[in-house]
Amino acid sequence: LEQLRARLQKALDHLATYSAADIDGTEDKIISVKIAGKDTEIAVQDYVLQNVFPNFYFHVTTAYDILRHNGVPVGKRDFTGV
Repeated sequence: LEQLRARLQKALDHLATYSAADIDGTEDKIISVKIAGKDTEIAVQDYVLQNVFPNFYFHVTTAYDILRHNGVPVGKRDFTGV
């Protein structure tokens, strides 16, 4: 658990190095990424909406499912944060 917390803190610290000004206006910027093993050029907004968000929610859902399967009493409110 401590390793997980340290890893999360490292990610949060890295994100804190960026400001809104660093990100605003970059949605149309073309970036080069590897998608499904192929080098691809794609706009930042398209990459986030078509790849990053679905990948994130896949992993959150999978973790939630594993916890439920193993008897951890988590529910919809834990998943949605509401």
